[in-house]
Amino acid sequence: MPLRVLHGIAHLWGNLLWAIPNRARDTTIRNLQACFPQKSKAEISSLAKDSLRNTACTAMEMGKAWLLPLADTMSLVTETEGIEAFHEALSGKEGIILLAPHQGNWEIFGVHIAKGVDTTFMYQPPKLSGLDRLLKERRSRGGIALAPTNRKGVAQLLKALQRGEVVGLLPDQVPTSEGGQFASFFGEQALTMTLVSKLIQRSKAKVFCGHVQRLPGSQGFKLLITEAVPEIYSEQLEESVRGLNQTVEQCVMEAVEQYQWEYKRFRRRPDGEKFY
Repeated sequence: MPLRVLHGIAHLWGNLLWAIPNRARDTTIRNLQACFPQKSKAEISSLAKDSLRNTACTAMEMGKAWLLPLADTMSLVTETEGIEAFHEALSGKEGIILLAPHQGNWEIFGVHIAKGVDTTFMYQPPKLSGLDRLLKERRSRGGIALAPTNRKGVAQLLKALQRGEVVGLLPDQVPTSEGGQFASFFGEQALTMTLVSKLIQRSKAKVFCGHVQRLPGSQGFKLLITEAVPEIYSEQLEESVRGLNQTVEQCVMEAVEQYQWEYKRFRRRPDGEKFY
């Protein structure tokens, strides 16, 4: 189906998610209230409704992201910004850590940014074996290597960086207690991965962050990519992790409504209290 048809269905779905009480709506509102306390109740409601519509758009777009021929998937990106600096950094020998937050459609972003580039993406294997096979098949198109979220996968990422390649991670997932540290994310304490900071220290890699943003009128996507904030390179783990979240915040602010606000980002709390 054309994007405009998929997005039309998604908007109906998003409106339904807003109208009927459900976990996605409740979590979206709670996250937005916490992260944007300066916004009025009406502004939060409007933003939450837009967010749910965009979440539905992401789900409806997955067929295109996974199943279309590679060239057709890549053609969905009609504009780019900042990709020249990313390609210039590829000429170095340090390797690149590419952060891809849950913003816009990260599947389309990954396929497009990895064109002609030796890339390894870390991924969480799903519990369903059939879905796992589909993800491996679709995400590995164009020569992308996949690294599981375990010690073996981390070693795979480090070796790729040492070869001067690109490794991609989703930086805004809640890690295990052993692999995370609390840091501010839009003013709220969020358990944040330390893996990026540790990879930087062991490889001296450059860090970029990017996403594809849905364009108005279902006219495709704009790919945006920028270098991470300087704090992420700090040798102090606490400052580096804080820099990671600041980098993601900047990415989110490019299109707040296209971030995946229904994800329970603050489910782990430093004081152990219940957030949701």
